[in-house]
Amino acid sequence: MEHFFTCPYCWEQISMILDPSEEESEYIEDCEVCCRPIELFFKFSDERLVYFEAKRMEGI
Repeated sequence: MEHFFTCPYCWEQISMILDPSEEESEYIEDCEVCCRPIELFFKFSDERLVYFEAKRMEGI
């Protein structure tokens, strides 16, 4: 599933592919525009995205 969100550093709209088979996931992904690390957290329920958060890494 493709999901669009705004980078918390450069405010550009970026997209990523999320896997609905993972009910809950948390990881770090670099922004494809400014290359800064973004903490990502998302949850699925019945293969529907119910929560998504993209935030700055602390101290960066």
